[in-house]
Amino acid sequence: MSLVVSDASALIALEEISQLALLERLFGTLLIPPAVAREIAPGLEWPEWIHERTLAQPLSSQVLRASLGPGESEAISLALEAHADLLIVDDRPARRLAQALGISIVGTLGILFTAKKKGLISAVRPHIDALLLGGFRAAPDLVERVLADAGENE
Repeated sequence: MSLVVSDASALIALEEISQLALLERLFGTLLIPPAVAREIAPGLEWPEWIHERTLAQPLSSQVLRASLGPGESEAISLALEAHADLLIVDDRPARRLAQALGISIVGTLGILFTAKKKGLISAVRPHIDALLLGGFRAAPDLVERVLADAGENE
């Protein structure tokens, strides 16, 4: 299994559409920094496959200069520090910074696409529709590209 770090957005979004378990099925264990734990559900018990890990080092100057939220900042820093194979993040500025720092990324829609490719779900469209109805924001061209790649374009 690979070492995967997550920001709050995908965890919240997938939980809202009852698909959080896809992350365990795809990646096994998931690491989150303390700021992400605070953003999602302060004081709640996480599933055993989600592990909170405190940063050993302060945030790097590159991350601090990016003016991201605490969750994104700590998730990127933890991914760097832990030499993560993948960072799950949706926020566009955070994605750009992570890529500039050499971190492989995937977002919520990419998780759904991968889950379909691996046969964990039969279609991405109903899940994307549910996300969008729940207030999840995604660029329309990105949604269309994911649906096309999944063979679900109209």
